[in-house]
Amino acid sequence: MNDTLASIPHQAAWPGTPAEPAEVPRRHSSLATLRSIIATWEERKRFRWELKQMSKNNPHLIDDIGLTQRQVEAEIAKPFWQA
Repeated sequence: MNDTLASIPHQAAWPGTPAEPAEVPRRHSSLATLRSIIATWEERKRFRWELKQMSKNNPHLIDDIGLTQRQVEAEIAKPFWQA
């Protein structure tokens, strides 16, 4: 029996296709990271909207949470991607 074929490394079924999907974990990680970033942005957007509503409707609550009106205005003015 000839063992010549056994010594050749595994080749992918299609030319140019990697034998092992090395990119899959990185893609999965990138997708999870992207989802996490978007969730953080949504949370910031919601928090700033709620803070704005509280500032308009119940300004006395701003003092109760330990913020000044200037701090609230600065937080509301930030874009959603900025911490």
